[in-house]
Amino acid sequence: MQDSTKEELLQRIEDALSSVRPHLQVDGGDVEVVEVTDDMHVKIRWMGMCEGCAMSSMTLRAGISEAIRGKIPEIAGVEAVN
Repeated sequence: MQDSTKEELLQRIEDALSSVRPHLQVDGGDVEVVEVTDDMHVKIRWMGMCEGCAMSSMTLRAGISEAIRGKIPEIAGVEAVN
C-alpha cells in the first residue's frame, strides 16, 4: 500500500474512532491505532482504564470494530494487541 493511501486510510480510521472515543474517555480509557496490515486488519492498543477492563472484548466487537468497519468496509477485521 502506498504511503499516501495508508495515511488516508489511517485518517479515515481515526475519523471512525472519533464516534467511540468519548464513550471510552468518560471511563478514563482510550484506544490508539498501532498498525493497518497489508491484509487490511487494524491493530489497536487499549489505553488507560480500557487496558484491564473486563468489557474490552465486547467494546472491541460492538464499538470499535463496528465503528471502523461501518465507515470503512474494506477493513477485514480489528484486533487488540494488548
